[in-house]
Amino acid sequence: MQSADRMARWMASCAAALVLAVASLAAGGQSVAANNGAAEKPASQQSERDWWKNAVIYEIYPRSFQDTNGDGIGDLNGITQRLDYLQELGVDAIWLTPIYPSPQVDFGYDISDYRAIDPQYGTLADFDRLVEEAGKRHIRVIMDMVMNHTSDQHRWFLESRSSRDNPYRDWYVWRDGKGETATSPGEPPNNWQSYFGYSAWQWDPKTRQYYYHKFYIQQPDLNWYNPKVHQAFKDIIAFWLKRGVGGFRFDAITTLYEDPKLRDEGVVKDKNGNPIINAYGDPQLDDSRTNNQPGVHAVIAEMRATADRFNSARFPGTRVLIGETYLPNVAELAKMYGTPQKPEFQLPMDTQVGFINKLDVTEFRSRLIDAETKIDGNTPLLLFDNHDNPRIDARYGDGAHNREIERVIATVLFASRGAALFYYGDEIGMVTTPPRRKQDVKDPIGITGWPKEKGRDGERTPMQWNDGANAGFTTGTPWLPVPPSAAAINVEAEKNDPDSLFNWYRSLIQLKKTVSAFAHGANVMLDTENTAVLSWLRQAPGMPQVVVSANFTAEPQIVNLEAGEAGLKPGHLKTLLKSPGGADPASLEQIDLGPFGVYIGEIE
Repeated sequence: MQSADRMARWMASCAAALVLAVASLAAGGQSVAANNGAAEKPASQQSERDWWKNAVIYEIYPRSFQDTNGDGIGDLNGITQRLDYLQELGVDAIWLTPIYPSPQVDFGYDISDYRAIDPQYGTLADFDRLVEEAGKRHIRVIMDMVMNHTSDQHRWFLESRSSRDNPYRDWYVWRDGKGETATSPGEPPNNWQSYFGYSAWQWDPKTRQYYYHKFYIQQPDLNWYNPKVHQAFKDIIAFWLKRGVGGFRFDAITTLYEDPKLRDEGVVKDKNGNPIINAYGDPQLDDSRTNNQPGVHAVIAEMRATADRFNSARFPGTRVLIGETYLPNVAELAKMYGTPQKPEFQLPMDTQVGFINKLDVTEFRSRLIDAETKIDGNTPLLLFDNHDNPRIDARYGDGAHNREIERVIATVLFASRGAALFYYGDEIGMVTTPPRRKQDVKDPIGITGWPKEKGRDGERTPMQWNDGANAGFTTGTPWLPVPPSAAAINVEAEKNDPDSLFNWYRSLIQLKKTVSAFAHGANVMLDTENTAVLSWLRQAPGMPQVVVSANFTAEPQIVNLEAGEAGLKPGHLKTLLKSPGGADPASLEQIDLGPFGVYIGEIE
């Protein structure tokens, strides 16, 4: 979940099958070489304790992945049906956006019951079957955990708003208005705004107070100053861990606390001193009183301690905690890992890299160096896409080389150190398809902010499995229209094309899992004065070194990694992966890259 102005403030199992698939690609233009002697054990044989450190995690938006009952909405049985596909791709874990019972105002992020499954997605038995079948394929299931707010239909809030002296009253944030009278609610307590437009305070006439909602009116914020809220969520986490989940992704985690003094937030101004106005006509605020407040880290540490107590022979290994962490700088990101004494997230999302939103070599290099040197040796979690942002084509594409640019982005994602998270459909290059008319919008953000804000429907369209009816997603009427692009961009077509983006993803993931320098090695930036090509070295002690070069321009480029500051000794290269039509360089001295071309080679 993120702000309405999109990013202004928020932001193995199958090694044998993959080796065969990768080998078959060598005959095509997209070249992959077998890694002779430099392979490590596949992910399924690695230490269960450390499985997440080089993990490939796949975000699924369940409404849009696969429908099995013809109602036009994806379901849990649909995910189970597609597990073999995910195993073939090389996925270690799937993160499911919320599947709990919900009025669906925010499509699941307004939760009315944390211990059940929404009937439109299935049953608890269906969920247990998904976890069981995923486990057979060495794929873990990661749940979304929304602790900042509930639905206004949750039992806790229904109790809380029933009277001022109800035991649940203090589970939420209630305050008197300014200038309230017997006939008027007065003004909201301060100038705080909802991320989804307008005041963050909603008047409740029954108990004559305002309640606070950082997001929709129907998503009242919980009061994390109340210890009972802490205990409730520790119990909820334990409930799902006992069912075998592999961990949690914590939504909107930095918004748990607000300034207890309710001081106004600052107004963001442009270079001329004028307030910046957002899509809803409100002045943009600086979030200084409602985001990343003291207390958040203690809560994360609590939840980590709860998760760390769970293990079993049936579902061995670390339970991983992922944080939705849109933060202003890498120093704040580093804090999200906690300390050895009080660990927090294993994998806070590094949105510093993935949401640069422009192909700027210097910026990418700087952010990747930060990820390597400024997070205290912890494991980065890189990502470039999710359900809250326009897809990669809309943020990085140039309209003429989108497929090649997506290869570049995927290379940075999978060939860099750490865990990698990507969004369903990225592997086939699904495109952002926003509604053209307000009457077609489903996302309330778009309904409220149209036309400046078209909402998030464009990045949530159904998965494109084939070129048949509804792209193979449903036999009914899909909840969002299937884009016309599905005729050419679909899994079935791309599997059969050795030069496809799908096979590029699969090849990169194979390298990530089998090349020791990728699995364990550090990132070292090369050719650091180059503003057209991003090059880096992956190296691990005693293992062959691997170089990666990615052209960030539409012009051919030549890279010499023996010259200047590269610091590499002369050496021959064995090609591991290259863009379709790319050349096999004889040495580090001359690597030829086509427009947005990529080369990955092992130094011999």
